[in-house]
Amino acid sequence: MLQVDRLFKRYGERVAVNAISFKVAQGETVGLLGPNGAGKTTAIAMISGISRPDGGEVRLGGVSLAQDTNALKRRVGLVPQDLALYEELTAWANLQLFGGLYGLGAAELQHRAKAALALVGLTERGADRVKTFSGGMKRRLNIAGALLHDPDLILLDEPTVGIDPQSRNAIFENLEELKSRGKTLLYTTHYMEEAERLCDRVLILDHGQILANETVAHFKQHYTNLEAAFMQLTGRALRDTAES
Repeated sequence: MLQVDRLFKRYGERVAVNAISFKVAQGETVGLLGPNGAGKTTAIAMISGISRPDGGEVRLGGVSLAQDTNALKRRVGLVPQDLALYEELTAWANLQLFGGLYGLGAAELQHRAKAALALVGLTERGADRVKTFSGGMKRRLNIAGALLHDPDLILLDEPTVGIDPQSRNAIFENLEELKSRGKTLLYTTHYMEEAERLCDRVLILDHGQILANETVAHFKQHYTNLEAAFMQLTGRALRDTAES
């Protein structure tokens, strides 16, 4: 489904992503882990087509993103780290707006919006303004907005940051349901337990480079658990740089 080949991005003198390569199979859930500033968000931006790489290539279903950017973007759903919601609008109006941007017709959009709200457990709150939602509800609506066009690949950048355990668990169940439907997920997180629960395979990224690309079972066998592997590979020094 996804092939990343020597993807490279530089901001001035700083290399944010340094020639990374990996593949994600259809129906697979892959975690992208790394400290602050490791390059996770930059990688997601290039894979989604939002940011243009300075080198390398992204291929979706065997087709280069550079060759047919707009058509291929429709196969990707992006759940950004920063909430992409209009707080003065209702949940339903937000989904209508996003569906319109994807070019969905009225009947299809009606069906897809209902299904997306049902998946994330917000059917009863569709007529409420987003500004009245809790943080967890906003995060779930953020996911719903990425599903309207029925993407094959869903990119999730820290989708559970700053929310309570109950909301996190609800999001886990949403993602497990998407996985059961055969969707392909690429998931960035700082929470090791999330990756252990959701992911088939984990990439550990630091200083723009992939340090490890293994199954969760492999990390547990060789490092006791995923957190031990993460700390050994990335070190224990504090990272106070901005995320990239």
